[in-house]
Amino acid sequence: VEQRDALRARAVDGTSPHVLVMTATPIPRTVAMTVYGDLEVSALRELPIGRSPISTTVVPVGERPGWLERVWRRTAEEVAAGRQAYVVCPRIGGADAAGEDEAGEDGEDGERPPLAVLELVPQLAEGPLAELRLGVLHGRLPGNDKDAAMRSFTAGEIDVLVATTVVEVGVDVPNATVMVIMDAQRFGVSQLHQLRGRVGRGTHPGLCLLVTDSPEGTAGRERLDAVAATTDGFELAQRDLELRREGDVLGAMQSGRRSGLKLLSLLRDADLIGQARHAAQQLVDTDPDLTAHPGLARLAADLLDDQRAQFLQKV
Repeated sequence: VEQRDALRARAVDGTSPHVLVMTATPIPRTVAMTVYGDLEVSALRELPIGRSPISTTVVPVGERPGWLERVWRRTAEEVAAGRQAYVVCPRIGGADAAGEDEAGEDGEDGERPPLAVLELVPQLAEGPLAELRLGVLHGRLPGNDKDAAMRSFTAGEIDVLVATTVVEVGVDVPNATVMVIMDAQRFGVSQLHQLRGRVGRGTHPGLCLLVTDSPEGTAGRERLDAVAATTDGFELAQRDLELRREGDVLGAMQSGRRSGLKLLSLLRDADLIGQARHAAQQLVDTDPDLTAHPGLARLAADLLDDQRAQFLQKV
């Protein structure tokens, strides 16, 4: 919202450009604003040309610890077939990284600290992936080192890239077919979907393995099950909305239980919201200042404090 407003502020002579907002994972609040706001949606539901399907599996190592060994065997099998793999951790690690966590979701009560890149790399290099060429990529590396790691991975000089979420967007390596996400319950639905999209970008099918020790019935496990069940971004956004709610639709709060709505629900009352939106558009077209509807004008003023009013002007 702030970025779109900054773009409009640069308009010459009050002429605002048309704005196209593109996303592979419409977050819950984005879904809400497409209904409550003035955004129109065009959905591209087919895969881009040259992409392959991606299968996703939850690996519940808390219940089946032996499955982790199979994860690394499966990764090695893909490398032996000439492919490459990502392994993503929620944290960088290191002595100066106390409390550092790049994932977007809190852990469950009593959960151990999230796995870190700098902890996992030596374990893999000395253990299940000892025969493979490993690379490291995270946000604390100097820019030149980041570029060098990505160039090496793209050129096929690295078999397995162990990274944080820096690979979430803007990375296109068609030969990469495996995405292993460690402590996957630490990530949100949108992050998981974006990370999964790093594989299956060529002619070979992609495989996404969501490794977790969260038991069934926890919020983290529900997110993982939702991601494994579909690759449809809009369906995932709807599920994410059910899990996190739409946030304050009259303000800038992105998600969570707080909402400016008392009785209305985006999930339950979609048809009613559509009718209200159509009626509101008709009314504003004929009476933009609500001069003929003073009661409605007072109600709108009561609902919108200055901060919320400024935010809605930007949307």
